[in-house]
Amino acid sequence: MIIDQKTVEKMAHLSRLELSEQESQKMVGDLSKILNWMDQLKELDTTNVEPLTHMSEEVNVFREDIAKNALLREKGLKNAPSQNGEYFQVPKVIE
Repeated sequence: MIIDQKTVEKMAHLSRLELSEQESQKMVGDLSKILNWMDQLKELDTTNVEPLTHMSEEVNVFREDIAKNALLREKGLKNAPSQNGEYFQVPKVIE
């Protein structure tokens, strides 16, 4: 695919970008480099390469989820703008 000024202007319009003349010229060069690189990748033989879902084989290690009371109710409600001793009070938002 050949990238020219008209193609960049159309892509900028679809992307809702406002490019100056200088930025537009630079974009033509940058996009051409990207497409040339993609053409080089197409030349590689990938017949025996398994598709990847992730770049590495690392697996997330999660800690056990242990429920505990880390904050006492009184301490949590201490700085509440409005509370009734047990809960936060908030303005009614649904009629």
